[in-house]
Amino acid sequence: MATEPLAGIRVLDLTNVLAGPYCCYQLALMGAEVIKVERPQGGDLARVLGADPGRNKAGMGISFLAQNADKKSVTLDMKSAKGKELLKRLVQTADVLVENFRPGVMNRLGLGYETLRTENANLIYCAISGFGQDGPRRKDPAYDQIVQGLSGVMSITGAPDTAPYRVGYPLADTVGGLTAAFAISAALNANPRGAFLDIAMSEAVISTMGWVVSNYLIGGVTPGAHGNENTTSAPSGTFATTDYPINIAANRDEQWQALARHLGREDLLQNPDYATREDRKRNRHSLRKDLEETLRTRSATEWVNELNALGVPTGQVLTVPEALSDDQLAGRGLIGCLSVHGEEMKLAGSPVVMDGQRRMPQYPPPDLGADNSVIWSELGLSSAEIGALKKEGVI
Repeated sequence: MATEPLAGIRVLDLTNVLAGPYCCYQLALMGAEVIKVERPQGGDLARVLGADPGRNKAGMGISFLAQNADKKSVTLDMKSAKGKELLKRLVQTADVLVENFRPGVMNRLGLGYETLRTENANLIYCAISGFGQDGPRRKDPAYDQIVQGLSGVMSITGAPDTAPYRVGYPLADTVGGLTAAFAISAALNANPRGAFLDIAMSEAVISTMGWVVSNYLIGGVTPGAHGNENTTSAPSGTFATTDYPINIAANRDEQWQALARHLGREDLLQNPDYATREDRKRNRHSLRKDLEETLRTRSATEWVNELNALGVPTGQVLTVPEALSDDQLAGRGLIGCLSVHGEEMKLAGSPVVMDGQRRMPQYPPPDLGADNSVIWSELGLSSAEIGALKKEGVI
């Protein structure tokens, strides 16, 4: 494999649970050395989160396992005077520091950006929060569902009679983490280096809402919940078959015509309610009902194969297990195996394929404080000093 893009970059990961750890996991997959700096008592909260109580009890919860491979772990009490000094010394060796405390916490600890930049003028300091480092909501909790609600996402998720609904996975945390990883990668390319990155999860989410936001800002259309319907075209949405639901996106006139003809529903092409794109959008629900009269007569697999062959974009609606076992995903190697304490464990690698190769985790998620001896020794501490700091609860 060619030299990894972020080889030689040291990242201090002071984050907890998801947005920050996911950000730093992406950086680790690209070759950065990522050192998790965790509380001596318990570490990252994600260590006790997940669907397996036994793993939670062992400090290796599934939520932690999911985005902490390829990292090192040291423990540090940043509230203690000795802990503050150790972090400053560690910062002197780093390129990037990522934290997701509430705004102001690091300043109160005496470890804010202005302080740490005196230790390392080239430091890229990335602060991830729910709503940003200033503004009236800056100190509000940054839980994913809270951010989803306040960013407007929940108001447009679900159908008119079921919204608001949360997106079924931690969208705000994940999008916030990806945004932070992108910003850090860009800042690493600056010359000279050194920057304070203020990443608000809410703003990252709103940025990804694209034309939903633009339709309101430019077109004056208030976004709403439309279930599985694509409001930009019709027929474009989810349709029933004899077994599994399928998505059809007949967004162009020629696709709509090919769909109707293949279903043997030329009568729909003569229906004035469906004559134009705008007509079909206005009458989308009756159109779906008419199409499903035929679609319900055969299986999802048959329709998907036949309609795609005609140039009408169609795909099954899969469960998560089905998606993970699908030949397309499995064949591209997104999911890899890693040995964790002798157990073969499946973990997702990088979503990026670069020059035909996908970066996969090479080392298991670390036990709490697993790298204390190595990392603190690198800073010049003796074994006796490390032992004393551990006894004092500093590390």
